[in-house]
Amino acid sequence: MKTSLLLVAHGSRRAASNDEVRRLTEALAERAGERYHGVSCAFLELAEPSIPDGVRACLDAGAGEVVVLPFFLSAGRHVAEDIPGEVEKVRAERPEARIRIAPYLGAADAIPALLLELAGH
Repeated sequence: MKTSLLLVAHGSRRAASNDEVRRLTEALAERAGERYHGVSCAFLELAEPSIPDGVRACLDAGAGEVVVLPFFLSAGRHVAEDIPGEVEKVRAERPEARIRIAPYLGAADAIPALLLELAGH
């Protein structure tokens, strides 16, 4: 089964911020190599594509499974409620598709070491 990765960010009124997420997605795709059928991004609000449109695009491109990766630092309402709610819209439309929400960025064990590295210590 082909698996696609969908990086999900909040979205911003500032186009440069959304472009930054798109560049990160390109770098993620490059680093992932053949691990995923495709790597793309979507936004919760304020930018396109929406999460449902992003998931649909992955499925339409041939993925049988989509891994939704929340690019969020904490498990606030967006992570706990909004993203699952947006994903559920597509699950209802396409019950045959496998759509899995991965842990959000802030939950990663590597975050403390990364923060210390960024701080220079």
